[in-house]
Order: sequence, then structure tokens, then C-alpha cells
Amino acid sequence: MSKDDNQILAPSSPSPDDKVRRGDVLPPSDHGVAPALPALPAAPAVVPAPRVRSRWKTLGLLAIVILGACGGSAYWWHSRQGGLPLGIVSGNGRIEADEIDIDTKFAGRIIEMDADEGDMLKPQQVVARMDTRDLEATLEKSEAQVQGAQQSLDAAHAEVVQETTQVTLAQQQFDRTSTLVKQGFATNELLDERRQTLNGAGAALTAANDRVGEAARTLDAATHDVELYKVNIADNTLVAPRNGRIEYRVANIGEVMPAGGKVFTMLDIEYVYMDIYLPTDQAGKVEIGSDARIVLDALPAIAIPAKVAFVARQAQFTPKTVETKDERDLLMFRVRVKIDPERLREHAASVRSGLPGVGYVKYDPTLAWPTKLQGDVAP
Repeated sequence: MSKDDNQILAPSSPSPDDKVRRGDVLPPSDHGVAPALPALPAAPAVVPAPRVRSRWKTLGLLAIVILGACGGSAYWWHSRQGGLPLGIVSGNGRIEADEIDIDTKFAGRIIEMDADEGDMLKPQQVVARMDTRDLEATLEKSEAQVQGAQQSLDAAHAEVVQETTQVTLAQQQFDRTSTLVKQGFATNELLDERRQTLNGAGAALTAANDRVGEAARTLDAATHDVELYKVNIADNTLVAPRNGRIEYRVANIGEVMPAGGKVFTMLDIEYVYMDIYLPTDQAGKVEIGSDARIVLDALPAIAIPAKVAFVARQAQFTPKTVETKDERDLLMFRVRVKIDPERLREHAASVRSGLPGVGYVKYDPTLAWPTKLQGDVAP
């Protein structure tokens, strides 16, 4: 725009008498047109602000964050490994104990409960009893059958004795008649009669012996029935199979249980272990029987002595509860470290299941354990 144009567009400066303040009402002019208002000041030109962060600065900050995360992960893994010397590997896991279900063998009603959750049990300790009145009635019937079979056997033996005497008598008569026939004092007809009598007595003796065998087998069958019912009655008394602790009580007094119904779940405190997962380069060096240690998060100052009891032959996907150094370590080998049962029996009251911790395995037998993993302190 030229200078002349600015002069044309710019309003003329009002006289002192014509100055008007903003907001005043202007009186009508002689020509019917209000005087022109003074021009407003021009808005300042907007100057674009410089960019606070450049592209290279953003990329640099992103690289610093990534390096920091990697360094933190490496530091975390190194701290979890505890600066272990070469020859010792570790992995995290949870200490577990075998679960044993105490079930009913036969369908029936629970009439007695002698244990509850948290109770320590010894082998063959009674924990519950089932109603066995029907089995006891059947047992009495079988015992009566045993008595009857015994009497039949005794009668068969008596019959054998009787038939034996008949055979003896028939043999003597036959011998005498045979002598008389030779001397001419008896006929051959009489001798034939004696022979037939002797043969009949022998057959009767054989039949009597067979009846003895039959009566003996009947007695054996009845006796086995008695033993069977006694075993069934005994199996309706539920007992603890091993040393352990009741973890869950599933049923209660008065409930009718099916065959195989679960009443209790107990933990076998003599089989306590931890499964850890190691990558290929570490698991391949571990052998069955290798020395190990278990350190629980709840008791970090105690290293529990253990032994390697199992090494998987095939790799598997790492469980979600197991932390690994790298997400690429998806396929790991399961290694089980097991605590000595004798140690567990000595500290049965201290055995817990499900506690997280770290398992350490020493695959180099010539290497000494670090001080914190000596295992001098009993668990």
C-alpha cells in the first residue's frame, strides 16, 4: 500500500472541540450522519515462537530413557543373582509340598471327625470314621457261615473215619473168604460178594474224602468273606498315610459321601521342594544329586540345604509366576531341588507351602558356597 493510500484511508484528526470519548452518545449532526470515531491502534504482528525441543533433542532423551531402563534391568538381574561365582546358578520359585487327598473308599455317611485344618498328623492317625453298621451286619452273617462250614467239614472228616473202618472190615472179610476158598470151605460166589463189598467200601471212602475237600473249600470261602468285610470296615476308618498337616477339610459330620469322596487334603511335610527354571546353558550343567540351597523371601538370612532331584529332559514355556532375565528366555528347563526328609521331620512345625524364594544350584562340586549360602543356620 502506498503512502498516498494511507493518507486517504487514515481519518482526519478531530479538532479539540470534536474530541469524543469512547462510550459517549454522539448527537446527530446537521447532515444526519454521526462523526467518524477515531481509529483503533493496529494489532501487533504475531511473531512465531522458536521450538523448545528439536527433533534431535527428543531422540536423545528417548535414547537416554531406553539405556536407563536396560541398565536398571541389568542391575535388577544382577542383584537377584547376588553376584554368584561361576559354577552356581539360581532361579526363583515357590516352595511346595506334595498334596495328599484323604478320600472315602466306599459310599457312606461320616459319623466322626477327629482332625481339622492345621492339625499335624502322624502315620495311621485316625482323622474320620464312616458309618459301617451295614458292613458289620454282613460280617456277622459271614462269620455264621464260617461256623456252618466248619461243622460241615468236621462231619465230612467223621464220615471219612467211618468209611475207612468199613473198608478195613471189607478187606478182612475178603481175605478170610479167599483163604477158605483155597481150603474148600467157601464158595467162589461168597468170595465175589466179599470183593464187591470191599470195592463199594473203597468208593464210599473216596466220596467221603471228596466231601471233606468240598467242605474245606466252603470254609475257606466263608473265611475270606469275613476277612474282606473286616478290611472294608477298617477302610471306612480314614487315617493319615504319612506325616503331614491338614490343609483343607472338605466335608463334615453327617454328610453322605460317594465312593472316592474327598474329606481332607493334607500336605506331605516329608516331600518339600522348589521348582526353578534355568536356560539351556545353565540347565545342561546341572546333574541329579547336585548340591543346592533354598532361600525364602520371608527368611532371607537362612539358606536351607537341598539336593537336585529332577532335571527336565525337554524345555517348556516359563510359568507366569517365574521371573526371567530376558523375555526371549521363554523356553526353560525345570529343575527340582528337594529338601532332605530327615531335616523336614526335625522341623515339621516350621514347614510352609507356597512361600516365594530363590533356589541356588552348585554344578561345580569343587566350588565352595558363598558365606551367605553356607546353610549353617537350621531352617
